[in-house]
This record gives sequence, C-alpha cells and structure tokens, in this order.
Amino acid sequence: MYKFEFELDEFQKDACRIIDEGQSVVVCAPTGAGKTVIAEHAIHRALEQDCRIFYTTPLKALSNQKFYDFSEKYGSDKVGLLTGDTSINRNAQIVIMTTEVFRNMLYGTNFGAVADNLKDVRYIVLDEVHYMNDEQRGTVWEESIIYCPTNIQIIALSATVANGQELTDWINTVHSKTKLVNTDFRPVPLRFYYFDSSQPFKLLPLLTPDGKLNSKIRPEKPQWAKGRDKRKKSYVKQIISNLAQNDMLPAIYFTFSRKKCDEQMEKCSGLGLNTKFEQEQIKAFIDEYIAENPHLWGNKHTEYLIQGVASHHAGLLPAWKNLVEKLFQKGLIKVVFATETLAAGINMPARSTVISSTSKRTDTGHRMLTANEFLQMSGRAGRRGMDEIGYVTIVGTSFQSPEEVAQLVLSDSNPLESRFSPRYSMVLNLLQRFSLDEAKELILKSFGYYSSDFRLKPILTQLEIYEKEKEERTFVCPSKLSDNDMLEYDRLRFMYVQNRQTYKKILKQEKSKHRPLSPEVIEFGNRNKQDLHKLQSYPCDQCGLYKRHSKNYEVIKRIDSKKLRLEKEIEKQKDIYWNKFLAHRSVLEEYGYLNNDYPTEKGKTTSQIRSENELYIAEIIFSGILESLTPSQLAGVICAVTTEDLRMEIPYIPFSEPVRKTLNKIRDIKKKLYKIQTKYDIDSPLYINPYFSSLIELWVEGAQWETVSEQFDIGEGDIVRAFKRVVDILRQFTTIDNVPESLVFTAREAIEKILRAPVDVD
Repeated sequence: MYKFEFELDEFQKDACRIIDEGQSVVVCAPTGAGKTVIAEHAIHRALEQDCRIFYTTPLKALSNQKFYDFSEKYGSDKVGLLTGDTSINRNAQIVIMTTEVFRNMLYGTNFGAVADNLKDVRYIVLDEVHYMNDEQRGTVWEESIIYCPTNIQIIALSATVANGQELTDWINTVHSKTKLVNTDFRPVPLRFYYFDSSQPFKLLPLLTPDGKLNSKIRPEKPQWAKGRDKRKKSYVKQIISNLAQNDMLPAIYFTFSRKKCDEQMEKCSGLGLNTKFEQEQIKAFIDEYIAENPHLWGNKHTEYLIQGVASHHAGLLPAWKNLVEKLFQKGLIKVVFATETLAAGINMPARSTVISSTSKRTDTGHRMLTANEFLQMSGRAGRRGMDEIGYVTIVGTSFQSPEEVAQLVLSDSNPLESRFSPRYSMVLNLLQRFSLDEAKELILKSFGYYSSDFRLKPILTQLEIYEKEKEERTFVCPSKLSDNDMLEYDRLRFMYVQNRQTYKKILKQEKSKHRPLSPEVIEFGNRNKQDLHKLQSYPCDQCGLYKRHSKNYEVIKRIDSKKLRLEKEIEKQKDIYWNKFLAHRSVLEEYGYLNNDYPTEKGKTTSQIRSENELYIAEIIFSGILESLTPSQLAGVICAVTTEDLRMEIPYIPFSEPVRKTLNKIRDIKKKLYKIQTKYDIDSPLYINPYFSSLIELWVEGAQWETVSEQFDIGEGDIVRAFKRVVDILRQFTTIDNVPESLVFTAREAIEKILRAPVDVD
C-alpha cells in the first residue's frame, strides 16, 4: 500500500487494500471524510505500474480543479484534461474528465475507437457517483458502469447513501468483483444549532445530549404580519454576528434564491469581519486577478469582497466565482452566501454552514429538503486538520417546525434511485455495435432494472395489504360448500325471484281480464315451484351466514381486480426501460434513421450527437436550412434550440430576419417530431426559445460584453451558460459525420468569435 505522510483512517485503508487486490470498490462516506485519498492511492498504483488512470467528475469546474491540483502534485506532463470543450495532454497517465466524456468514449463516437480511447487504462475513478440521483444527468453514470470494460477497476466514490450495498451488488453483477466500504465516520464531527428569531442574540443547540429536540426552541410565527402586507424582518446580520462572536467563521450561508444571496451579502458588508491587513491582502489579490481577467474590472461586488463577504451562484460570471473560491480558500472571505449548487463538491471547506431553510420552493409548492440534500450542505462544515468541530446552524422559518428540522437532522440518508433513460443516441449507438437481443441484454443490466424491487416497493406493499385483506376475509362455509356452489345458489335464487315476479304479474293480468290460464302459463308456474324446491334443497337457503359468504365473495372479487391492475403495473414498470428503448427505435425507424435495426448514414451521424434531443438537432442539420447563415445568425438559431424554458419573463429584443425565418422553418420540424414523439409517448424536449438569440448575434458580431450583458436584467452567468451550450453544439457540427462542409466552416468561425472573455473562462 502507498505510504501517505499521515495515518489513514480505517475505511481508507480498507478501500486501498481492495484496490491492491485488483478488485473494484464502492466507497460511501460523508462529505469531507477524505475519499480523495483513495483515488490518490489508485493514481500512485497506476504510476508505479506504468499504466493509465481516468478520473471523472460530474462538473467541468470540478474537473478543472482536480486538473490543477493533480498537475501540481504529480507534474503537468503526467496529467491531462478532457471536457466538452478542452483537450490537454489527452494521452497522459492521469486524465481528468467529466463523466459525460468518459461515457462518450465508451460509445466510441466523437473520441475515436473504444480500444484506442482506453489503451493502457487500468483504473477509472467515478467521483461523486451519487450524482446517479440527478434527474437530468444521472443516466450517464449507469451507462459508464455498464459499458466499462471488465479489465478496468472501478473506484466509485459516493456521499453516504442508504443503498450502498445494492449499488455494489449491481456493479458486481454488470462489471466485475466489487466490494463496499461504507462508513459514517466524520473526521470533524458536526454540532447543530438553531436560530430562533424570538431569541436573536444567541444560537440555540438544536438537540439535547440524548438526541431530543431542545425544548427552548420556539416555532416561527407566520411570514405575513396580521392585517398588513409586511414581510418578516431579515435576521441575517444577527446570525452572522452570532457566528463571529462564537468564533464559528468562516461560513457558507446556503439560501435557495440568487437574489437573496446578493441581498444578504450587501446587508452583511458593514459587519467588519475582516481586519485592515486582510482587506489589503484582498485588494492586492483582486488587482492581480483582474489584470489576468480584465473583463471583471469594475465589478459591483468588489467592495463586498474587501469587506470579507461574497455571493456565489449560477448568475455570476465563472471567472468571478473562481475569484470568490480562491479568496475563501485563503481564509480572506469570512462568509459566502451561496445557492445549493456550491454543495456539489467544489473545494470550499468552512468551519460553519448556515442553512437558511430546510424547505425549498419548487414548481409544485414548498417541500422539505431530502436527507441527502441536507447532508450535502451540512457536510461542508468542519475543515479537516483545522477544526475540531464543524458547526451547522439552521434558521427557523414559518415553512418548517423545529420538530421537522430535528427529524431531518437525525434521519438517515436517502437511497440512490436510477435515472436510467434510453435516448435516440443510445439506441443508435447500441444497434451500431449489437443486435437487438444483445441491446436488450444491456438495457436489462441497468441499475434501474436491477433495483426495480426498490422502485416498486410502494406497489408491492399495497399488494401485501390486499393479500392480508383476503386472508382476513377467508370464509369457511359450515356446509363445506365452495364459492361456486354459493354462486350457483345465487344464480338460481335470482332467476326464481325474477320468474316469480313475472308469474304474479301474468296471474294478475289474466284475472283482471277474466281469462283462464293458458297451458304455457301453468307450465311456467310449475317450473317456478320446482325452482323453489331446488333452492330449498341448498344448505344456503336456511344458513344464517349466507349473506356474509356472498358479501365476502364480492369484496374479494374487487380486491382481486385491484391486485390484477397492480400486477400489470409491476410488469409495465419492470419493462419500462426496454419499452422506452423500443419507442425511440420506432421513431427512428419512421424517420429512416434505422433500417433492419442498423443505423443508416443519417442514423450514424445522429449517434454522434450529444444534446437533450439528438434527433431534433439532426433533423435541423439535414434540412439544409442552416447552410446559408452567417456565423452570428447560425449562433442565434442554435441558441434558440438549445435554451430551455425560462421561469422568468425577459424583454423581447429583435433578432435578425434570417434567424426569424430559419426558426419559422424549424417550427415545422418541431411540429412533426412532436406529433410522432407523442404517438410513442416520448417526452424529449423540443426547444425554440430565442431569449438570448439577439445577444449572441451581437456578441459574435464583435460587441463588447457590457453592451451584451446590459440588454436586460439577467445574471451574466446565465448568458455565458447559454452561449457555452451553443459552442458545445457547434463544436459537434465540426466533428460528426455527414455535416456539409460550408456549415462546418461557419460553425468554426462562430465558435472562434463566441469564445472570448468572459465566455471562454471556466
């Protein structure tokens, strides 16, 4: 085992031992427990054995951070970086990449042959593997594990999850011998506090020594004052003052609104958290940083940084967020007000975290944080080697009770749930390499299929309830008659009653007309009497339990009907992934992208595309409507079809006539595809949102960033992200097959003009 300069914890030793034994390993440990050490052990093994190791992360920012860290540690000649738009030293021994890039390599499309991509690779680190829970991107981790060659050892590093053993067993099934190392050990234990606005000058311990809710904590009053439209007072300054007085800074203050991040930063700027010397250090660092990133000059947040407070969210420029992170890591910023995205692995350890609310607003109203969301944020508290204890403060709000907060703090982590979902490119890639039966085998290897019992747990539980109900209703007939005997009696009884009523009506009718009964009526009456004798021969006729038996049978019949519906749902759910695969296959066949379950030339091109709806992008390319556009117009069109629906309303800024006409033609493509997708129950997004089209046209034509960003009030980070999505698609135009040469040249020119500061800064 590689000797580190410090003594490893037991879980780290166990994981390193498993790697040395040539097996794959899943490590589940709390945030900040030291999982990276295990990855570094695998790196040392790779360097000793003169083989290669890939290190994957969920975010480009994390990949960049690891690239710089590892370049310093192991030498820049040994470390490479591969993200969607960056390729540095790609054949190095240690290559850092996003998980999407690794998945794409395994498909052998944009990155060349699989054998070449994975030459000499012996280890793959899947960092932050709990991202499998991510609604949009979780499927990437499953695909990476399923398609990863079995001669490569997987080192899967995850935050604490409830079903780590299930994940390990699955990897064991689809890949190779895998062991679990599971620990809840935290090198820096956490202590939980509660801010109660009725007692604003102190932080109250959330729990008593025996783990009960502190009885001194009072629930918050409703948010709106009675009879007045008056918002509740903000206590953020008081909370930060309390932390400062108790030596609990630096802190990350998590809030779920970008606007609030900025507002709270402004409110706390006058608290005097930094010394004069620290302020001078910050000024010097900012001057040096802005010299390298002149587009940040004059940023309105600079004055707040000097005061030791900062805001960190997706609406800010990437370079500015980098500056905040660097200053925080140096201990010069005392409080960062951040959205929850900061909890996703960026290296910004703090002594304290403050969680502004344990509920968050969603499209469907407020909901409590999940245990995993809470653990991810609270886990940022406590710096290994610097703090003996990490502090977590939860702010009381009217949307949560203290009891709910205590329950969340004490609850176990949530299980990983599969987000596996076949898409057009997956169908085309699999059918390019495998038969339909082999593709089905791979689809049935998904974690979603493997863990379907867990997913189906509510349905299975309901089935058990129905079974119990049936058992409770078990009826033993005293005359030992079966249900069928009882049903036969029921049938005869019903017929007798109906016929008796009919016979009585005929008698009454004939009597009123003073007519004698016909032989047929007499015969009918005799048969009715015989039916009565037959009925009386059944034990049910005199049985006091007959009604109970009959009702029991009806209830059980209804239960069986409900059970049948649930059983059908179980079958549907078990085959959900394969059915989705077949639905996408049907659409591709209708469009002529598949022939006899093998991709046509158009299909091969589409298999190389990476977007939210690959077929939509392919149809736009093959329609020929992009070929007459200039670089700025092409960027404007692609920006419209890659920008998701925004929750906010932004003012309409006219874009060029060619962009407008092209988008009108794309509407016809969208309409047709929407109709066919609906037919096969596929919900794959089809965007035409030209919110930023005018901005990117301006930018490509050479406008200054200030001109672009001042067009309307939206975060600069949002504009950069929209522009980078355009670059991602345009770059694919230059690498995939069968794209007209004129379009390739226009795309290259557009990329070159988009990628200037601040858009080109990660």
